[in-house]
Amino acid sequence: MFQKLRLVSHHLCPYVQRAVITAGKLGIPFERINIDLSAKPDWFLAISPTGKVPLLQVTRADGGEHVLFESAPIAEFFNDIGGGEMLAADPVERARQRAWIEFASGTLAEIAGLYAAPNAEAFDARCASITVRLRQVEAVVGDVWFWGDRFTLVDAAFGPLFRYFDLFEKRLDLRLIDDLPRLAAWRARLAADPVVAGAVAEDYPQRLEAFMLARGTELSRRLESVDA
Repeated sequence: MFQKLRLVSHHLCPYVQRAVITAGKLGIPFERINIDLSAKPDWFLAISPTGKVPLLQVTRADGGEHVLFESAPIAEFFNDIGGGEMLAADPVERARQRAWIEFASGTLAEIAGLYAAPNAEAFDARCASITVRLRQVEAVVGDVWFWGDRFTLVDAAFGPLFRYFDLFEKRLDLRLIDDLPRLAAWRARLAADPVVAGAVAEDYPQRLEAFMLARGTELSRRLESVDA
């Protein structure tokens, strides 16, 4: 059906990781190419309506070429061609899963606000907002994966999110999950999953910290003070 799938990526992008995890869980082969988002190549800008990653170039067996963009449609495309097991068949359950995927995106936006916070007051406000969201997840997360025994697109959406907390805890001792036992257990299972772990390169932690340090924000200054 498809001759080639090429995923345009960035080393750090959590939305790219969702697509990578989904394809990996379903055993779908694809080529991954990383680009520099601070100097986007012309060929990428020519085919991307948004100028963002992920972007999936699809070449059909008949030679037809298409471009898919935005992480949710790309993940659902992988799910559809891989058997459809990562979203519920029931319309209500499927809609609920999509809603929690959107919730994960909103939480990523709060995390972006945290590492962009210009001062301690804004930083603390973001921490409080993220904590509220994490407590909401704690109340509904399943015993194994988010939706029970089956790994779904919801897990693929949250797995990349928790990587930020690895940095926050290791470098700043900023602990927002310690008193949320169900969430902490789920996070640990995601971190131990080989497909989730393999969605980023071995140097991801170093790249992420370098990105945070370069921003000149409250988080940057706190990281610098740890090294001082």
